[in-house]
Amino acid sequence: MDQLLELVKKLPQMPNVRKPEPEELRKLSESYGNLTEFGNYNFCSTVRNRSAGLTVYVGDENVRQEKLNRNQEEIVKNLPKTVRLVIDYLPRVPLYYLPLTMGSNSKLTPHCNLFISRYRVDYIRLAYMVYQTLFRRTDTPGPEVYLIDLPEWQEKDRQILAFPDDALTLVLGSDYYGEIKKGFLRMGMYEAKKRGMLGLHAGSKLIWARSPSGRIGRLGMIIFGLTATGKTTHSCHHHGLLDPGEKVAIVQDDVVFLGKTGEALGTERGFYIKTDGLHPETQPLLYKAATSRDAILENIMVDYRGKAYFQDEVLTGNGRGIIQRDDLGSWKSDGLNLPPVEDLDKLLVAFITRRNTVLPIASKLTCAQAAGAFMLGESIESTGGDPRRAGESVRVVGTNPFIIGSEAEEGNWFYDFLRSKGEKVECYQLNTGGVGEIMETEPDGTKRVVRKVTRVEILEMAGIIRGICRGTITWKVDPRFGTLVPETVDGIDMGRFDLAKFYGEEETARLVEALKKDRRGYLARFKGLHPDILEAYEV
Repeated sequence: MDQLLELVKKLPQMPNVRKPEPEELRKLSESYGNLTEFGNYNFCSTVRNRSAGLTVYVGDENVRQEKLNRNQEEIVKNLPKTVRLVIDYLPRVPLYYLPLTMGSNSKLTPHCNLFISRYRVDYIRLAYMVYQTLFRRTDTPGPEVYLIDLPEWQEKDRQILAFPDDALTLVLGSDYYGEIKKGFLRMGMYEAKKRGMLGLHAGSKLIWARSPSGRIGRLGMIIFGLTATGKTTHSCHHHGLLDPGEKVAIVQDDVVFLGKTGEALGTERGFYIKTDGLHPETQPLLYKAATSRDAILENIMVDYRGKAYFQDEVLTGNGRGIIQRDDLGSWKSDGLNLPPVEDLDKLLVAFITRRNTVLPIASKLTCAQAAGAFMLGESIESTGGDPRRAGESVRVVGTNPFIIGSEAEEGNWFYDFLRSKGEKVECYQLNTGGVGEIMETEPDGTKRVVRKVTRVEILEMAGIIRGICRGTITWKVDPRFGTLVPETVDGIDMGRFDLAKFYGEEETARLVEALKKDRRGYLARFKGLHPDILEAYEV
């Protein structure tokens, strides 16, 4: 491993490595894309989602994954051979080199060294996409992190190797941009963790909202969520906060580094969004940015006339786009970072989940319940992670598939943070799925939907967030889960989600108890988790 790292550090000076000028990245890349009706370009990759099941963290027990599937076990078995092959290959293959920086602050800005194969000339698009997401190299403080992408690697040997202690990632056999993006962000979050911060897979925004007393409050908001649950949708939404004096400033979409003061440091200047369901009425800010000339589309169905079909899934259900913060216009914040909690009236923390049976559409949480929600990370699998399991219920701690090291340690850090801030922080769980789904199990074990869910619409959830920000929601205790739930929300018919309309009392009780039992069993897996978090889910 030492030999590989030494070689990687020498690559920028080697004759097979070229650093492209920023001006040529777009020009060269566009010749390999399809021009759309918006004046931007759509690129098509061979691999169209992250290879999560082929990703391995290499190192001691402090960084390795606890459980490996068969493919990952085979990757570990062949690791010495793979590293030797990479060492032999790198001096021979032509490479692009991009020196970039993640974030814009004076505390932690990882410096990202990207090497992409030039074995096929169209791989230049990957360099262009990364350049549109991160920043040009700066001299701000931060560690050097490295990522090498060799998309031409044999398909049967596709694998992603992360070496956390060496700040190095190898992407072998994938030309999917998301693998590079998450490779750098994974290392960035690990570097934050080593410095006593918490890397969050979360968006952030600043909000000025009018309270019932007429006062305009300045709020920070952090929004957790797995891909395809609505994190980006609501991180980049104005929520109808359009009255005089009210304002929304979008800060970040995907990853922030949370400090103990509540300061949340941003990482990216370009947002990597899912485009399925993108619509100008329900997602006006995202739609406008995605149809800008400076946006980059990926794996979208674009016909011979250049017309884009965001709802079409012929190519993939994981269509994507990179939008620029600048294209959010007056809705973008001046900087990338949320200020400390003491400089805000309140910090709002929202965990977006997607459940379809009995989970309330919105819940107000105590500190312990919020730390439990962080650990549970309840949602659904998406086409961006494992398309074979898309739609299945999953749990991912922190809704963050990229945690390196102890997960219980992160949950305890988060709980301590919430307790230290008292009433200055309010926490919520928002269910962007719905209620009412009924499923049956077939004799062969497969599940079949008997009755579809009554979904919460984007504008309904935007209305709930608006009510949270303005402080106009009336809350009541939910005896089933021990949380507070909305009794009334201005402009939203919460009666649509009354469980009595979908289930009988016995069936409701059975579904609730099954979920609570499952939650308790899941939380019990984490050794060293604060007992308060466990007790919060004994209700």
